[in-house]
Amino acid sequence: MNARATPADLCRPFKDGIAYSHFSVLREPPQRQLLAWRERVGHVIDVLPSRSDLEKPFHASIDRYQVGKLAFTDCRSDLMVLERSLARISVDKVRDFAFHVFLEGGTENIVVPTNRRYSSASAASIVALDMGQPIRMQRNACRVLTFFVPGEIVQEVFPDPDALHGRTLHSSAPFAQLIVEHIAALARNIACMSADEADGAIRAGAQFLVAAFGKEAGLNGNARAAARAVMFGQVRRHIKAHLYEETLSPETVLDALHLPRRSLYRLFEHEGGLSAYIRHLRLRSAADDLARFPHMSVTNIAYGVGFKSASDFTRAFRRAYGMAPQDFRAMAIKSG
Repeated sequence: MNARATPADLCRPFKDGIAYSHFSVLREPPQRQLLAWRERVGHVIDVLPSRSDLEKPFHASIDRYQVGKLAFTDCRSDLMVLERSLARISVDKVRDFAFHVFLEGGTENIVVPTNRRYSSASAASIVALDMGQPIRMQRNACRVLTFFVPGEIVQEVFPDPDALHGRTLHSSAPFAQLIVEHIAALARNIACMSADEADGAIRAGAQFLVAAFGKEAGLNGNARAAARAVMFGQVRRHIKAHLYEETLSPETVLDALHLPRRSLYRLFEHEGGLSAYIRHLRLRSAADDLARFPHMSVTNIAYGVGFKSASDFTRAFRRAYGMAPQDFRAMAIKSG
């Protein structure tokens, strides 16, 4: 896919309040093109090239618009494998949600921490990522428009924003085509918008995207969404307060909060169940401790986050993140 001129290259009357940048590998030597792209996007996500990838030309360009806390990008690129690892997350501060809208091409082999695998995404599909969670995926040659949205905006519509991670919408989903049309129009016109117009258009697109994922997840109607938000917030606060207690379990949550069992379990279906959600939070906390406290023993960290034994912790950590805690710690130290 050639890196051709975009509207932003041709029309640059940017107003105060819009920060804009354009980058293309077109002028780099062929053997440097993929590496130049890797350096450019490396502050957000890692590109994992093979030896053969580095030996052939690579085409990519990106236009980026920042308005306050909201960012919007228009990217064209060849096939590549992308990864945001737990080690990487532990040493940076990128925590926005990224919504990728594919006008051309798509993704394959999206892998998220719970080991859920999503099938390949077809043209004009939409992928939601929580930049605070690990992800690995192959992105085929594509044109993709991306919204980077703070979590507080996402939570206004989707009561459990962590559960958005890795979800996809296809062009046949409700509102998907309207979303694509709105965002394609934004890409055509943003270069000539005022800051207020751009902020409104990006914000409306982001809210529309989150609402579409909410509908897909069964959050139909404001009352139902609000009820789920209240219940989820109550459960999440209780789990956070008791996360490091060995006795914390779905049964103790039910006993403490007096919630309907069926409703509580349905609320955490997307996480593989309430037990899986608790285990995931404990593992995330342990991963942070492994990176932050290199001299603390793995056994102490395991007991400290509520696991009953170091062996149980090591098995769970390896299943979730594909490596032993000691290997993760070494990677985090090296990345830092």
